[in-house]
Amino acid sequence: MATARTVKDVSPHEFVKAYSSHLKRSGKMELPEWTDIVKTARFKELAPYDPDWYYVRAASMARKIYLRGGLGVGAFQRIYGGSKRNGSRPPHFCKSSGAIARHILQQLQNMNIIELDTKGGRKITSSGRRDLDQVAGRIVVAP
Repeated sequence: MATARTVKDVSPHEFVKAYSSHLKRSGKMELPEWTDIVKTARFKELAPYDPDWYYVRAASMARKIYLRGGLGVGAFQRIYGGSKRNGSRPPHFCKSSGAIARHILQQLQNMNIIELDTKGGRKITSSGRRDLDQVAGRIVVAP
C-alpha cells in the first residue's frame, strides 16, 4: 500500500515545477503588470528570461513557508539575495527585491494558502498544507 506523500518527500526542483504549473492553471493568482520588465534584485542586470518566473517564485516561497514557518519579507530578501559584482571592486552580498516578495506573500494570503503568524512572519494554513501535499502526491517517483 502506498504511503501519503508530503512536500518533504519529493524533490524540491520537481515540486516547484509542479506547483508553479498548478498555480498558473488555477488562475487565482493575478500577475502584476510589471512582471515582464522588473528586475528581481538590485544586483541583477536584466529581468528574468522565463515568462513564468513569477509562478516559480511563488511556488518556491510557498514551499519554504511550508517547511519553516515564520518567514517574512526580510527573510525572503535574504534567501533570494546574491552577490553584487562591483566591477574591479570586491563583490558583496545584496538583498533581493522586497516588493516582489511582499506582493507574492499577499497573493498567497488572498488564496488562503498562508496566513499571518502571531509570532511574526507568515505560516501555512491547513488548506494550504493540503493543497501543497496534493501536488506533492501527484509527483511520481522515477524508477
